[in-house]
Parts: sequence; structure tokens; C-alpha cells
Amino acid sequence: MEQREIMQRVVGILTEALEMRRQARENPDGEIENSGAVGAMLEEMLPRIEIPSDATPIEVAAVVGQELGPVIEQITSAFALSFAQLAEVHDEGHTEVSSADVLRSIALHFEHEESDESDESEE
Repeated sequence: MEQREIMQRVVGILTEALEMRRQARENPDGEIENSGAVGAMLEEMLPRIEIPSDATPIEVAAVVGQELGPVIEQITSAFALSFAQLAEVHDEGHTEVSSADVLRSIALHFEHEESDESDESEE
């Protein structure tokens, strides 16, 4: 999965979290439904790891770290970038811009990045 796709998924997850938070505030005793977007993203992104039956614990840790490390880094970077952009707007005191607006802006940026890449590949 490309970084732009990861960013779009992360923005979707954060947008869903905002909606869940709104629902919880409006109905504190109500049940909030989770779409499973995080689980779906992890299921799609995390590689299947085959570990030899005779592997030592150190070998298992090395294989797992080698296979999962890059994916976890991509996901963490996407969440960190989103958080940084949200925090920047907050810290600058832009009360006219909502968190949803910032997330929408991030999604549009990465959507445009996708169309720019498509245009370049057609040349």
C-alpha cells in the first residue's frame, strides 16, 4: 500500500473517531458502533509471517521485527503527520477551522497527490 493510500485510510479512521466522540458526548450511555476500519487496515497491510518451527526466540523476534517494522513505521508516520497538522492548526489558534476541516484538507492533499502521480505516469 502506498503512503498516500495509508494517509487516506488514517484520515478516515481519525474522522470516524471524531464522529464516535461526538456520539459519545450526545449519548453517554449509548453504545458506539465501531466500523472496524483500524482492523481492516492492519489486516490488509500486515504481512503474513512464516516462522520455522525450529526457530529460537531471538530468531522469531528478528523475523517479526524485520517483517512488521516497515509497516508499523508507515502507519505510525501517517498518524503522526495527521496529529502534527491538527496540533499546528490548534496551536495557531485557528478557531474557525475544525478538526474535520483539517482532516478533509489532508485527504484532499493526498487525493490530489494521487491524480498528480497518474498524470505523470501518462506522460
